[in-house]
Amino acid sequence: MSTSGDFDCIVIGAGVQGSFTAYQLAKKNKKTLLLEQFVLPHSRGSSHGQTRIIRKAYEQNFYTHMMEECYELWAQLESEAGVKLYRQTGLLVMGPEKSENYQNIKDTLQTNKVPMVVLTHDIFSQHIPNVNLAKGDGALVDTTAGVLFADRTLKTVQGQFQKLGGVIRDNEKVTDIKPGPVVRVSTSVGVYHAKSLVITAGPWANKLLANTGLQLPLEVVKINVCYWKEKVPGSYSMKQRFPCFVQTECLESKVHIYGLPSNEYPGLMKVCYHMGSKTDPDQRDLQKDRSDIEILQHYIARCFPGLIPEPAIVESCLYTLTPDHHFVLDYHPAYSNIVIGAGFSGHGFKFGPIIGKLLCELSLGEVPSYDLSPFHIRRFQSKRNSAL
Repeated sequence: MSTSGDFDCIVIGAGVQGSFTAYQLAKKNKKTLLLEQFVLPHSRGSSHGQTRIIRKAYEQNFYTHMMEECYELWAQLESEAGVKLYRQTGLLVMGPEKSENYQNIKDTLQTNKVPMVVLTHDIFSQHIPNVNLAKGDGALVDTTAGVLFADRTLKTVQGQFQKLGGVIRDNEKVTDIKPGPVVRVSTSVGVYHAKSLVITAGPWANKLLANTGLQLPLEVVKINVCYWKEKVPGSYSMKQRFPCFVQTECLESKVHIYGLPSNEYPGLMKVCYHMGSKTDPDQRDLQKDRSDIEILQHYIARCFPGLIPEPAIVESCLYTLTPDHHFVLDYHPAYSNIVIGAGFSGHGFKFGPIIGKLLCELSLGEVPSYDLSPFHIRRFQSKRNSAL
């Protein structure tokens, strides 16, 4: 079956960022096509799974600032669709008290007047049972933080997009992109034309951008998503109001370790290492590195005595990393009607509504609502030139 059509905008990639972008475009009455290479829903990219953390606790002011409006947009979507997408649990941040990472997060929360509770060693266990705070570690709680229901979010935002007249075509892999005043997008099924194109293809971004003569310094890594069994069911559960947590660094690791209260699998808590090993997104199962799991086992045995330090379930997720772990939200350097959202570096899901709004603004030629200089493509080029 051959398909064709003319649109105001085509969005490639129906993960969280592409889905929110398409939804925002449809809200502006733009005739929009959302293309997805896999049958929806799927678990091959970076947006699947039951839960993600939402937080304002960041080292950089610009992320915390963006999250202010983002919380409002999440609430707006919940109310519009009549669906619960967020549950407030708070986020426990632990890390060496004098370390730069921990201090930066604390300073950013204070600067932005985010409700926060600092937990000293003498009161820590009263507030956070079944967790050992390491000597020399500070602890604070971003009380506005919580859990986002990820799969439910995708289903909801895609449903709202379709209600607004948007078209989703899944199981259609893009085979070619021909830039021009009208962009031509060829897929495994047909050919489409649009005045503007937004590429939000996650781990496949560079494969698509090759058609436009551009490559970004993106690295795709496979993350082991681990679930650990509670020795006493419910000890770390959402129902018991146990918070999400981030350990900025610790004895076992300089990389963040993060966790979410037990919820999707009763009696199992999600605790993960915030990094993985390089992989090809089309051959992810060949990547079998489990060195991060050893680090987590040592960490859990030391700090989470109520968990059995052997993962009960290991799933996987892909991160697409930029060198500085900040996003790419920008125009294509050669084609102003091609917009790129990429390199969300394992922390982009919570920003979905605001990224959708920003990519929509860029594709319509509007002035973006935020300063996007931290997310410009030219930051990579200037670094490359300075290294020459």
